[in-house]
Amino acid sequence: MHIRYDITHTTIYRYNAPVSFGLHRVMFRPRDSHDLRVLATDLQVSPDAYVRMIQDPHSNSVALVQPMGEATELRIVCAFTIEHVQAPLDELALEPAAEFLPFAYSVQERLDLEHYLRPHHDDSEGTLIRWAHQFLKTDKPNSTREVLTRMNAHIGQSLTYAARDEEGTQTPLQTLALGSGSCRDYALLMMEAARRLGVATRFVTGYIYDAALDTGSTEPGAAVSGAGSTHAWLHAYLPGAGWVAFDPTNNLMGSGQLIRVGVARDPSQAAPISGSWYGKAEAYEGLEATVQVRRTVS
Repeated sequence: MHIRYDITHTTIYRYNAPVSFGLHRVMFRPRDSHDLRVLATDLQVSPDAYVRMIQDPHSNSVALVQPMGEATELRIVCAFTIEHVQAPLDELALEPAAEFLPFAYSVQERLDLEHYLRPHHDDSEGTLIRWAHQFLKTDKPNSTREVLTRMNAHIGQSLTYAARDEEGTQTPLQTLALGSGSCRDYALLMMEAARRLGVATRFVTGYIYDAALDTGSTEPGAAVSGAGSTHAWLHAYLPGAGWVAFDPTNNLMGSGQLIRVGVARDPSQAAPISGSWYGKAEAYEGLEATVQVRRTVS
């Protein structure tokens, strides 16, 4: 099924006195692939800015934005039209050798997946590995897909979702101790747990389509968490199926409603926007960021 979406991502920084700006790194453009095509793009910056487009080490599209002069507001508005192809999950068959945990990646795969297999966060007392092992059964073989599916569902069911505007991501141990987190905290928790079970994972930032925000639907279960702003989930690399999306915030699997923008081995590498400004510290008044995703053609 081919679906077309219009996406508008608006970020506004406000100040109570004129300030100047350093270079801003903007990662808003959806990531093209066989299942996602970017048909049109537009980037508007106020005040006027010098813009360069580059690809980072993960082949994400990044806009390097250098605003000119001083202002009391920095406004960055990105608009995209994309075509999204949704593939049925049952077509993503795993290679026989990867159907059950533990499995071994091929030598060539391990060379490319090394940084996605290695845990990045401390678990000196084994808290996270014990948490991950609860999804393994001892009385029968553990289906790789079923273990990840159980973990994906459990995170959203057992933890409390809490959106946060401030930068940064909680460590997996912090998320477990607090019993709550944002979408990026949930994604990192599942990434690090899956890595400890021998599954390569990577962080994904992007957008999620919410029919409730688009059509005003009030049907039970229509709304999803993470819509209206940037969203985060993870990919697990499963031989035969490739990179498979898991969204523990909404218990979603596969591309479906998820529109990827950037991928990285750790959330710190995939901030949607980062930059600097120069002026009095008390000049900063706040940030407003909104994302609109509208379905236009199916």
